[in-house]
Amino acid sequence: MTDPTRPALSAALAGTSIVIAVDRRSSELAAALERHGALVRHAPALTIVPHIDDEALISATRALIQTRPDVVVATTGVGFRGWMETAEEAGMLDELYAALAGAQIVARGPKARGAIQQAGLSADWVAESETSAELGEFLLAEGLAGRRVAVQHHGSGADGLDDLFAAAGADVVSLTVYRWGPPPDPALVSRSVIATAHGEVDAVLFTSAPGAAGWLAAAEECGVRERIVELSSMRRLLLAAVGPITAAPLAEVGAKVLVAERGRLGSLVRGVVTHFGGGHAPSLQTGSGRLELRSTGALLNGSIVPLSPSGNAVLRALFDAAGGVVSRPELQSVLPRSIENAHAVDVAVGRLREALGDPRLIRTVVKRGYRLDVVESGLDATEQES
Repeated sequence: MTDPTRPALSAALAGTSIVIAVDRRSSELAAALERHGALVRHAPALTIVPHIDDEALISATRALIQTRPDVVVATTGVGFRGWMETAEEAGMLDELYAALAGAQIVARGPKARGAIQQAGLSADWVAESETSAELGEFLLAEGLAGRRVAVQHHGSGADGLDDLFAAAGADVVSLTVYRWGPPPDPALVSRSVIATAHGEVDAVLFTSAPGAAGWLAAAEECGVRERIVELSSMRRLLLAAVGPITAAPLAEVGAKVLVAERGRLGSLVRGVVTHFGGGHAPSLQTGSGRLELRSTGALLNGSIVPLSPSGNAVLRALFDAAGGVVSRPELQSVLPRSIENAHAVDVAVGRLREALGDPRLIRTVVKRGYRLDVVESGLDATEQES
């Protein structure tokens, strides 16, 4: 829920329903979206399980203090911060700082670099692509034979860095600071993917590749993955990722993905706000003005019109036809809890016209059905309509 003490920044996301499929910093992300008018649903597909009390991590840290590393690899910001917290809990932080003082520190992207700087250290090199592959290539080119390399891993594994560096002659010390766990509420994730496939969601946001893969796995299990991919391709659903690594599982199944420009939560939010508030969502120019769809209603001439589920279903069918005629049987098939009564369609259309405030927006085509009053729709002038 939006904090009433914090002023709204815009109404760009008014009428939208957005799923955030993340665990870490989900409250921060939700608050940012809500300040632009979004209704946010939480459906974390995975959880982060920290290793604060993990003896293996403490033991590896102690080994680095005793025999200092030549190179330190930070793969994630949250992981590097977690490592520092572990050392602090174990009373080894000052000793660890001393051990890292002379090491070459490299980061797999800006978030890892930010965590290094937050710890009072400096990154000597940052992978611009935010990939382990680029990081590995850089260090191999530097030469690793005989060098002691500490690698802080992220929750989904080592990305092959341990084996790569060991094969190059390095003495590798592996540090797993957190791991990915199951979703806290699998049923909630299932409901989120089903709602998304049914058009009840405007956007789904992801901040990790494992989280994106987990959410897609839930969609596959529920039998709706193909429909979600189709909606993204039609631009009826926005799938947004914090960076190219996070976007990879979505792209692999053919989904269209918006990738944040700078790999930050703020950039992710700006991308979503720009999409819906900057005229990038699908729209139709009608005789009543510019029309866009939202999961909870319609955006007509820049104003949100809340709609009932029946009204929304009818408007979506007419919108998809882009000015073409949609028959009564076709409209009846999309009505929620449709009944064998063609009159229900006329009632739904009448209520939709009333809600939209302009009865001319939906035209009746005699003996055929209904259509939107789309400008330059190509309607045959001989067709009778009212």
